[in-house]
Amino acid sequence: MAKPSSVQSSLLDDLRIEVHLTMKEMDIWTDEELSNLHLVQLGVLRRNATQRHGVTRFKRGRNSKNLRFEDVQTVDLHPHLLTTEWYDYARFVLYHEFLHVLGMRFHNTTFRKIESLWPHNGEHQGKEFTQFLRKRSADWLWTCTTCSTEYPRKKRSNGRYKCRRCSTVLVDIENVGETI
Repeated sequence: MAKPSSVQSSLLDDLRIEVHLTMKEMDIWTDEELSNLHLVQLGVLRRNATQRHGVTRFKRGRNSKNLRFEDVQTVDLHPHLLTTEWYDYARFVLYHEFLHVLGMRFHNTTFRKIESLWPHNGEHQGKEFTQFLRKRSADWLWTCTTCSTEYPRKKRSNGRYKCRRCSTVLVDIENVGETI
């Protein structure tokens, strides 16, 4: 968990207001259920995180079966979500984390059903965001010379791997993009 800058804190507050207002417009929530969302502390993940887009952190020593709002320590989002390019997806990620805050701990059928009620775009950008993060942190792009597929990696392949699509031996190309 990293401490958000003042700009990030402002963007997180704006995001919270927007998501909270959208949730109020949805028929499945009561005002009472949503009343404490403005009190949840928001933060950012480390910039080099590549797997997590958001996380709800609970206080230590709490009963994991009956977690409530009072047990939430913070909700952290990836700092790259706070850009205009990823803003739609950021709203969805915060909505997803707010579902955890509201007591839906597990990604079960009920959780996914309620998650799918999100009325805005962005929920389908998860894989694209993960690829963006992986490519940013990769030192090498294992590249297929036949179909141009790129596999971002930290180490060289040295000709030991083949493309998943067309079985061509992958070539190592140094990633000259922004790396972390």
